[in-house]
Amino acid sequence: MREDPFELLRRMTRARVALGRAGDGLPTAAKLEFQMAHALARDAVWGKVNFDGIAEALAPRDVIEVTSAAPDRASYLRRPDLGRRLAAGEASKLPSGPFDVVFVIADGLSADAVESHAAGLVIATVARLAGLSIGPIVLASQARVALGDDVGATMRARLVAVLIGERPGLSAADSLGVYLTLHPAPGLRDSARNCISNIHGHGLSADRAADKLAWLVREALRLGVTGIGLKEAAPDAALETTASPTPIIHHKPTGARDHE
Repeated sequence: MREDPFELLRRMTRARVALGRAGDGLPTAAKLEFQMAHALARDAVWGKVNFDGIAEALAPRDVIEVTSAAPDRASYLRRPDLGRRLAAGEASKLPSGPFDVVFVIADGLSADAVESHAAGLVIATVARLAGLSIGPIVLASQARVALGDDVGATMRARLVAVLIGERPGLSAADSLGVYLTLHPAPGLRDSARNCISNIHGHGLSADRAADKLAWLVREALRLGVTGIGLKEAAPDAALETTASPTPIIHHKPTGARDHE
């Protein structure tokens, strides 16, 4: 058998490289792997999160389930604006803090990501936030990132952290993202948020993500800013270092966009 010079490269990345060919097409194995990845991505988008299981994993922490204004999955995918606000009457379920941090676990575009990583990440992050008041954890269905602004404003949270299933790709269908926003309020731009992405088994680990998120939370509260004004200068061991952070010029973003 002839040695494949690209085998080492393929072992170093999940990208589809040097797949070879069979005539004018892909080899059978590569084609089947692509079709499987595509099917997993579709299932992730259309899947329904088992929020009961997540609530059980988070016990004994208080959880509250809410829904967005999108009445079903098809509407959610066609009308992103509906996923950015709470359905009528849902705000009445939420307690009025104040809280330092409120976590929102949103289904987003990957049910697999939320079920696999969200509860563990919340638990790991809360353990790193001793001394801060943490609100009940909100479980939001048919939700987009900006739904956290509605939730955070209602609960009078200084910070809201939205954990959400990211749009699946053909190399990772279970990637989780986190969006952190200071002084959440409807209409904020995405530039007012910090994002940690690619949290999954072949990407950023839950422990590393918890380190980064806890560091961002404390820096946001200390400096009074998130988004483009808060650059992540956390070292690799974010909470385990006494080194002075890299000097940064912070700029507080302003303005709003109606469709957020």
